[in-house]
Amino acid sequence: MKQLEKKNSKFTMTMNKLQFVFLASIFCTHVGAQEPTAGETSEETAVVEAPAKKDSIDFKKIKLDGIAAVVGDYVILDSDIEKTLIDLKSQGASTEDITHCSLLGKLMEDRLYAHQAVQDSILVSDDEVNATGDRQLQSLVQQIGSMEKVLKYYKKEDEQSFREELYKINKLRMLSEKMQQDIISEIEITPEEVRQFFNKIPENERPVFGAELEIAQIVKAPEPSEEEKQKVIDKLNEIKADVEDNDASFSVKAILYSQDPGSKSKGGFYSITRETGFDKTFKDVAFGLREGEVSEPFETPFGFHIIYIEKIRGQELDLRHILIQPEISDKALEEAKQELDSIRQKVIEGKFTFAEAALNFSDEKETKFDGGLLRNPQDFSSRFELTKMDPTLYNQVRDLQDDQISYPILEADPRGGPSKYKILKVTNRYDEHVADFAKDYTKIQQIALTEKQYNAIKEWMEDHIEDTYISVSDANKDCDFANNWVKN
Repeated sequence: MKQLEKKNSKFTMTMNKLQFVFLASIFCTHVGAQEPTAGETSEETAVVEAPAKKDSIDFKKIKLDGIAAVVGDYVILDSDIEKTLIDLKSQGASTEDITHCSLLGKLMEDRLYAHQAVQDSILVSDDEVNATGDRQLQSLVQQIGSMEKVLKYYKKEDEQSFREELYKINKLRMLSEKMQQDIISEIEITPEEVRQFFNKIPENERPVFGAELEIAQIVKAPEPSEEEKQKVIDKLNEIKADVEDNDASFSVKAILYSQDPGSKSKGGFYSITRETGFDKTFKDVAFGLREGEVSEPFETPFGFHIIYIEKIRGQELDLRHILIQPEISDKALEEAKQELDSIRQKVIEGKFTFAEAALNFSDEKETKFDGGLLRNPQDFSSRFELTKMDPTLYNQVRDLQDDQISYPILEADPRGGPSKYKILKVTNRYDEHVADFAKDYTKIQQIALTEKQYNAIKEWMEDHIEDTYISVSDANKDCDFANNWVKN
């Protein structure tokens, strides 16, 4: 275990901080070679020569003093690294453990992945790259206020040049990610390999897992009356008519009336594909509309919607929607609460088990067929580590004793659906303990698989560093890289 931790160590943890800091790299990462600036003399420039190959960049005169490294067809400048560090700080990222050398090593890794992806014909479509850039621009505009403010903030002359730079950054990143996924996609681990991995860990070095709970629930979700449903449908038809007949702004209507917490502040905006994890009915309606068309009201488990198609880009839609939920009457809520009270009492009296009650009475399809057992969204296991639990869920179960069932709890749906009542039970409790092969097999399996994937990537990296043209500037050759970039 400690050997694995040592391999990843501070470098890997530090680089993970960088993986999702997109804005910091937008204006600091340069793809390909750069020509010397005006006024440079011939003494200040030299030719960087790389092995000639098909589709490789024709390297021109480059100022050697500014080059940190060359990896295949990609050049990294010292200024790129320094600017990235500055921008990481400006974006609020912690840079305490990030050094010039560790950041350079990470940038070189990304470029080696991207370079080899091209050699292996791993493709990223222009539509896919452009769609990603569009989503990022839309997010920036929503955060900052307008495209003009975005360009001014990031010191860009015009939107076109901004998009071109986004394209380069995103294509490199997506190639890198696809190459990494390709390396580990077929790696599996057998139970015997897991056992061998665990047995190699000295007993005094085995990991300690925190206290964990297994939690089950029974849910009652009261239904709105047909009268309330019709009120919502009528309201959505009224909004649709105002947009179509009076050129009212769908975006403004969404801000005023939508009850979708994920899009209300953005004027109901989403960008989706067929693979986006939205409700099937929602996607079927959206992909059946033409650009500029507003749908008829339709129902999903979250309530009633109308959709306006703003733009169609191949297999991707830019849309706006309005969600309105029919009101649940106080009477319906009280009836749900009373039903759960009755179910709770019958379980306590032993008339049926909690699992049987969940199967027969719970309205939550995701859990009822598994005895009401909740799944941890982090790893889909049935265990929740106390120190990592959602605070709301923790507060609901922290005082429950073994075999105790909570009283009905009213809860709003975090996904935007109507409120519901539920009762909870802690079905198993695991105290903090040293890893046990039988009890913690799933966690140990994941750790063993992670190490196997790490070793595969390490081996791949070593082989391709050897076979790829790589040059590290003299100023950076003393860096303590995790990989053999200097090729000693």
